[in-house]
Amino acid sequence: MNSYPMEYYEFFVSFNEGDYYTCHDLLEEMWMTEKDNLFLKGLLQMSVAIYHYEYGNVKGARVMMQTAYDYLQAYRPKFWGLDLEKVYPFIEASLATFPKNIDRIPFEQVGNLPKLPHLVLYMEDD
Repeated sequence: MNSYPMEYYEFFVSFNEGDYYTCHDLLEEMWMTEKDNLFLKGLLQMSVAIYHYEYGNVKGARVMMQTAYDYLQAYRPKFWGLDLEKVYPFIEASLATFPKNIDRIPFEQVGNLPKLPHLVLYMEDD
């Protein structure tokens, strides 16, 4: 198996624990040293999208998830041990779940938003 930055491995743990803020920090740290790596940027945008949605910023979630969709496209079907063919159904279902007629709701009302599908990320041998 390939060796990746420690932050990449930590990203998987944080993502699966639902700690999307930490995902952002880990991915941003790697991306800042590899700005041409749009794979990292795509995962970063996907994590930020979920974080925004959980705090009521529906428009921000839509924009970030669409950007993740666009950035990750060039890395399909698999990159850095991540099978993107297992990630894309989540991205597409999330885009379909985000309410189209809402931009933002108060945090107290976040529980009323439709639930996003669940995604467990894991690495596979290249």
